[in-house]
Amino acid sequence: MQRRHVFASVLSLVAMSVLAQGAQAQSYPVKPIRIVVPSPPGGSTDQLARAVGVKLADAWGQPVLIENKPGAGLNLGADYVAKSTADGYTLLMGAVHHSIAPAVYKKLPYSFEKDLTPITVVAIVPNVMIVPAAFPAKTTAEVIALAKANPGKFTYGSTGAGTAHHLIGEQFNDMAGTDIRHIPYKGSAPALVDLMGGQINIMFDTVASCLPHIQSGKLRAIAVATSTRSSALPNVPTLAESGLPGFDIATWFGLLAPTGTPHAVVAKMNAEVVRILGTTEMKHQLSAMGAEPVGNTPAQMAAQIRGEVEKFSKLAQKAKLSIE
Repeated sequence: MQRRHVFASVLSLVAMSVLAQGAQAQSYPVKPIRIVVPSPPGGSTDQLARAVGVKLADAWGQPVLIENKPGAGLNLGADYVAKSTADGYTLLMGAVHHSIAPAVYKKLPYSFEKDLTPITVVAIVPNVMIVPAAFPAKTTAEVIALAKANPGKFTYGSTGAGTAHHLIGEQFNDMAGTDIRHIPYKGSAPALVDLMGGQINIMFDTVASCLPHIQSGKLRAIAVATSTRSSALPNVPTLAESGLPGFDIATWFGLLAPTGTPHAVVAKMNAEVVRILGTTEMKHQLSAMGAEPVGNTPAQMAAQIRGEVEKFSKLAQKAKLSIE
């Protein structure tokens, strides 16, 4: 008799919890939402967060604030969100870089898989190798020949140590047999400034970040680092086409919340962002940036992250990437 009473009490508590979460989701949001961008203003992560944030604010009538927290290879901002209150009001615009971090950083203050809950992948953006307009090499073969003739002389910039662009550079060195030195930055924008100013020679970046500079003629696109060409740069060959078969690293960007955020709130945010990404206006906006909208489920995003953590662990070991 007592067991029945206890069981009934447990069921009652579960039912109350479910009803509370449902009520919370119905009223959410009742105050401003923050999207933390773990890089400086101006890069792909920042652009996508602001584009989605504007539409969320329009749809829900609550301000969506973009807060830039760059540093530590994009991990400073991720750690901040992981430790934030799990109520749906502090979100992370994460990226593929966070799937790489566990493989290259010996000590991370958070777990990307355990401490953050996927909401949806917003977009995928191809990566591209770029050089200043005055750089003497115009093709991948010419870059390789120039680098081999001058080992250790040339440099490549990335969005930070342990990021996808760092990994792309090291994989390029490994496959091409070159010795191009890595110079890490706290994001794409400052690296692009130095690239155009001649302080570094080469950079691996997302098409979304560097496309305006390519279009203006300040930078030259040498090759795309994904297996297929970019729709924004249809005449630029892939690295795989250019003598490095199998080269394929793209960059995704997506929203995550602190683990423990109510499932109903995550589901509501997912549904709204997926709706926004499906609009003609947003598709055109992302296409102009060289980005391809995704909008998958939290479960699909979680599965993608699990697969990438394993994949990049192997690549990082092969490239001998390790950061204290």
